[in-house]
Amino acid sequence: MQYRRLSDTGLEVSALCLGTMTFGEQNSEEEAFEQLDMALDSGVNFIDTAEIYSIPPRQQTMGSTERIIGRWLQQRGCRDKLVIATKVAGPGRDWLPYIRGGDNRLDRKNIQAAVEGSLRRLQTDFIDLYQLHWPSRQTNYFGQLGYVHQGDEHDVPLQETLAILGELVGQGKIRHVGVSNETPWGLTRFLALAESQGLPRMVSIQNPYCLLNRTYEIGLAEIGHRENVGLLAYSPLGFGVLSGKYLSTTPPPGARLTLYPDYDRYSNPQAVAATRSYVGLARDHGLDPAQLALAFVTSRPFVTSNIIGATSATQLRANLDSIELVLDEQLLNDIETIHKYHPNPSP
Repeated sequence: MQYRRLSDTGLEVSALCLGTMTFGEQNSEEEAFEQLDMALDSGVNFIDTAEIYSIPPRQQTMGSTERIIGRWLQQRGCRDKLVIATKVAGPGRDWLPYIRGGDNRLDRKNIQAAVEGSLRRLQTDFIDLYQLHWPSRQTNYFGQLGYVHQGDEHDVPLQETLAILGELVGQGKIRHVGVSNETPWGLTRFLALAESQGLPRMVSIQNPYCLLNRTYEIGLAEIGHRENVGLLAYSPLGFGVLSGKYLSTTPPPGARLTLYPDYDRYSNPQAVAATRSYVGLARDHGLDPAQLALAFVTSRPFVTSNIIGATSATQLRANLDSIELVLDEQLLNDIETIHKYHPNPSP
């Protein structure tokens, strides 16, 4: 396993982070424990979760992933070996009405309640990295294009959000803070407020990044480099699409997109065409397509950790083994050629 510094926190995190959003939905607690054990044995010391997990979000399973991780931490007694990251949900009255009554803006009341809930479910005294799952304001995330400004009168000021996070850091309940699904403007504003107000500095940004969506490279990669804010790359396989398993005319039984076809961000015709090219490239070189896609993400200089996930131990083993794959210059050039023909089909 490789390890990388998480900004200026002093924490060294594994280059592969275990994503856990399937725990409690697609994966049973027994299967989740198996995955956690395998990741830990392979040198992974970084685990990412969120208060709304498992996915897809449902009232019956909200918080189940954190509970499973909490029970595993207690049984294994390994909390001191791990960096635990979780997230507070942003506004979502129309699709998250069961979280704090749907009025879950990133204000003092909601963040305090969310932190206490996560600490309780995780059975821990502190959270190493606490992230804002998506912005409280109206902006572009989850693949939305065409920004339309809708005014700020209902938004929670970023300073208010950062101030309560600062209080929680002071209380020792969280150690460091980060953003997720954030824009260049949002990240730079948080950084400016931290500097001018003496508030906690965002040390990471968890945004999508994969061969089908390299939009992070436009703007955010430079900010991350200059400001020492590392990318925690999520969906590095594009919901598993880049493994090539969905190219068959018969959807694989039990797979995520077979069960939840509405998760179609990486399944449009342009993405399918790009996927065929990347899968073909991998097979021409005798490589596993999923490992090629993961190795590309892990190799990017702005990536602090690549968040991998799986629904079976076999898949997880292959994903973990991708850390050993080094892409040579010719292969990287071939990837760039495909990207030129199929640029960011799944933003």
